[in-house]
Amino acid sequence: MVEPAPTACACCGGSRLRKLGEDVTETLEVIPRQWKVIQHVREKFTCRDCEKISQAPAPFHVTARGWAGPSLLAMILFEKFGQHQPLNRQAERYAKEGVPLSLSTLADQVGAGCAALEPLIRRIEAHVFAAPRLHGDDTTVPVLAKGKTDTGRCWVYVRDDRPFGEPAPPAAMFYYSRDRGGEHPQAHLAKYSGLFQADAYGGYNKLYQPDRQPGPILEAACWVHARRPFFIMADVAENARRKARGSTTAVISPLALEAVRRIDALFEIERTINGETAERRRAVRQELSAPLVAALESWMRESRAKLSRGNDLAKAMDYMLKRWTAFTRFLDDGRICLSNNAAERALRGIALGRKSWLFAGSDRGGQRAAAMYSLIVTAKMNDVDPQAWLADVLARIAGHPAHRLDDLLPWNWRPLSRVANSQAA
Repeated sequence: MVEPAPTACACCGGSRLRKLGEDVTETLEVIPRQWKVIQHVREKFTCRDCEKISQAPAPFHVTARGWAGPSLLAMILFEKFGQHQPLNRQAERYAKEGVPLSLSTLADQVGAGCAALEPLIRRIEAHVFAAPRLHGDDTTVPVLAKGKTDTGRCWVYVRDDRPFGEPAPPAAMFYYSRDRGGEHPQAHLAKYSGLFQADAYGGYNKLYQPDRQPGPILEAACWVHARRPFFIMADVAENARRKARGSTTAVISPLALEAVRRIDALFEIERTINGETAERRRAVRQELSAPLVAALESWMRESRAKLSRGNDLAKAMDYMLKRWTAFTRFLDDGRICLSNNAAERALRGIALGRKSWLFAGSDRGGQRAAAMYSLIVTAKMNDVDPQAWLADVLARIAGHPAHRLDDLLPWNWRPLSRVANSQAA
């Protein structure tokens, strides 16, 4: 927008003006989104020879005889599961924009969208469990029950081979369950064998049995979980904040400080080899990390002998010493990470969203949420805009050849407009 130029001098009123330059002032503004109804007119023709009626096929809708276009459906799904906006809030906002949609209508669209995307979810599942190494974790999901909420669980299994330089795309697979029974991860991993990085949850123990079929699962423990209790007992920064507020400072354990210092030295080495090949990572660990780990074990066993059984520091040391084989497995395998942060990052959205949506309405709602988290988190891990990807996939999936379904996965996806341009060229 160009403002009208002055025609006379503001000082003397003279008209002999010459341009010296210009100044540009930028203002950020928003254009409210527009809603539109697209009408597809399909003319009918009758044959005068055989009297058969001919007509173009109806446009595809995810819901049979439905009304929601792919972009609208993608927005509803991403707002609910990616931006943690419950359907009732979406309905209120749409009504204010002149589009009244009932809560039940939106819920039907969510169910239809999940059903349409089911083939892609199964492809992601197969890709995740084909990995030689998995990250696993779970978090709570409140579920509506009679007069209360039950504590359900959302489980995640993450494939991320980037730390050891493999080209396989990252992906995450989520599952929902009503409780935290060990039978759930055992069912999820029933056909899996390989490395499994997780916390020390007892429900995983049957997975690590040596005679397990179809093959053994090797446990790789998380050093971040092990470091956490030591860090709490040696939180110098928190004590400084307490002192500044005039609060009573906690006693800092010198043994906890020493444990944190020794574990941090291992993570410092890991930062230098992140993204290197598994062989290179193993070689560096054997040279630099192995002596530090051996020294840590000796120091920890010596210090543990001086502590009582109920001491918090003793409990933190026992957590590691009882699982020392799992904690030190990374020294002999460059594919293993020191932390389980990949799984915890995948669950972060659920932890943030719980404050917004409060609870899942039913077990079916929890299962739909797990399915959509699998799609959205996988898209984000591959640097793909989830809403744009969902909109494009929903527009194409009905007519897409089944044998080329992998083309629609986030790491292979190209927008339809880009595909058309490449074919035209």
